[in-house]
Amino acid sequence: MTTEATNEIKVGITGCAGRMGRVLLRQVAGHGRCAIVGGSEHGDNEAIGLDIGELAGIGTLGLTVERSAKPVFEAADVILDFTAPAATARHAELAAETGAALVAGTTGLDPDQEKAVTEASAKTAIVRAANMSVGVNLLLSLTRRVAATLGPDFDIEILEMHHRHKVDAPSGTALALGRAAASGRGVNHDDVADRGRDGITGERRRGDIGYAALRGGNVAGEHAVIFAADNERVELVHKATDRAIFARGALAAAIWLKGKPPGLYSMADVLGVEA
Repeated sequence: MTTEATNEIKVGITGCAGRMGRVLLRQVAGHGRCAIVGGSEHGDNEAIGLDIGELAGIGTLGLTVERSAKPVFEAADVILDFTAPAATARHAELAAETGAALVAGTTGLDPDQEKAVTEASAKTAIVRAANMSVGVNLLLSLTRRVAATLGPDFDIEILEMHHRHKVDAPSGTALALGRAAASGRGVNHDDVADRGRDGITGERRRGDIGYAALRGGNVAGEHAVIFAADNERVELVHKATDRAIFARGALAAAIWLKGKPPGLYSMADVLGVEA
């Protein structure tokens, strides 16, 4: 695939053999403004050495899956990263080293890994988001506004469901929704988050934000923010039926990043919605 056009954005994909990686490959290949320049996988993945186009079912591209991510970073304008927390932290450091911009959609990062991403953003442009979907980012904005409008008589509960393979709970999106609700209420999220109930828990504490996580099947992602008061309930819901919506958002972020100065950006910045 040629990358000679001056307006073409050269895109690399880490974790390109995974479920999300293959969706990203297909989305980039079908986009007129972007070109795939490489993809990588971790050291023992059986896809290493395979043609990345054949891997994604889009035909031969003449690019093989790399064992090392560094050559992909060196070839790309923007890297799309939906891998694992430790890998994303390393990839942020590579982005800072090579100057490639980074779109990071990995969830479940610990404080040290989050710090690595933040520090890397001092040297390159990074979009970091728990969810790249346009609809979910609108939901975040609505959640903040509804939480600010409804008083403490409305209990806030967040329900999410994902496929059986998801390894973190609550999901990064659910936690982002909880933080949006806490921001709307003007409270510290960690002071009010109730992330697990089991056994005799006692009555619900006034002002808490509760979480419930469901896992099963091949659910791409479903999230509901429930505001429950006596005799009435307000529910904000988003349902994803295909991972392609996350890939489209990531691609929009990649295009938006072109020419941006170093910094840590959000999908709210990309979409121009209220943070």
